[in-house]
Amino acid sequence: MPPTGYSDRINHALAFAAKHHDREVRKGTRLPYFTAPANAAIILTRYGCDDATIIAAVLQHVVDDYLRDGQSDDAVRQRLADKFGDPVVDVLLEVALRRTDDDGVELSHEEQRADLLDRLARASDAARWACAAHELHEAGTILADLRRTSFPEAVWERFAEGRAGRLRWYGQVAERFAAVGFDAGIVDELRAVAAELRATAG
Repeated sequence: MPPTGYSDRINHALAFAAKHHDREVRKGTRLPYFTAPANAAIILTRYGCDDATIIAAVLQHVVDDYLRDGQSDDAVRQRLADKFGDPVVDVLLEVALRRTDDDGVELSHEEQRADLLDRLARASDAARWACAAHELHEAGTILADLRRTSFPEAVWERFAEGRAGRLRWYGQVAERFAAVGFDAGIVDELRAVAAELRATAG
């Protein structure tokens, strides 16, 4: 994929996400939540991803929130397609955490994750890149927090599934990428960070 640099479309997406997340902070910290989409964008830029992929990563948690609030796929498309284009919305919906399945049955948190892993088999490479960037950033952030603190249990308490569940999730994501043939370097980086997390966790 061709390398990218600054683009007005990416800047627009960053501004849109910053406004959406403006009152949110990272769980257990005082850091703005917006650091997540911004860092996902940086990761994808480092790997030379195109504008549409980077924009999808920037807006991924915005769409997660829309769907969690009960908006339909069509409502999300109506809200974002004029601003960012249908191809970007297609990518976003491929990797969004769905609140309900195809039959309208509400999914638990664990079922949402299992659903996402299943859909990665049919997802585009752009969607897989966006998903991988967020998982890599999140895992790397946990690792950095653990290295800075004398109270590692406080870091793991941020996550409802706890240390074991969080470590298992990163393993499942990496395994799923391998199973569907997505072997980009970012997956190796995710595996390496997950391994460091396991070693730090003891």
